[in-house]
Amino acid sequence: MELLNAIWQLIVALGALLAALLHTAVPWLPLVAWIAFWLLAVNWSKLYPVLDRDRLAGVVPLGLIGILLIGFLSVLTWGVIAPPDGGLYNIFGLQLSNFVGKTVYVTGLFVIAAMCASVQLSGFVKPWCLFDEAEEEPESEPHHAGHH
Repeated sequence: MELLNAIWQLIVALGALLAALLHTAVPWLPLVAWIAFWLLAVNWSKLYPVLDRDRLAGVVPLGLIGILLIGFLSVLTWGVIAPPDGGLYNIFGLQLSNFVGKTVYVTGLFVIAAMCASVQLSGFVKPWCLFDEAEEEPESEPHHAGHH
């Protein structure tokens, strides 16, 4: 009977450990999903040329301007929808207002995406990225109206 009691206590302790680990990990799951998406689901070798294709005044890529506008609108929308409790954020020991704090968070997310691009382009995660570099989009056959 002592052996069964010890096994039961071990199962209960493992369950408590698993619950504590889940309680700690669940708030970080959106960030892990963000990193996994930009690291493994985006083909950066094809995205970079698209972002760098056209330039404004020969200097600034239009893709970069589009990304900055998306970030700006994200900050504005998020700042209006979810202001912080007390009106201030405590980030790295600083008291930041609503929109400045949101700008720090959105900039951090963009930096993480750029770091994921660098890691993927370095070839470090190539075994897990199943992008076929030789793959070209198939050209669609012309559709002729009237042929049945």
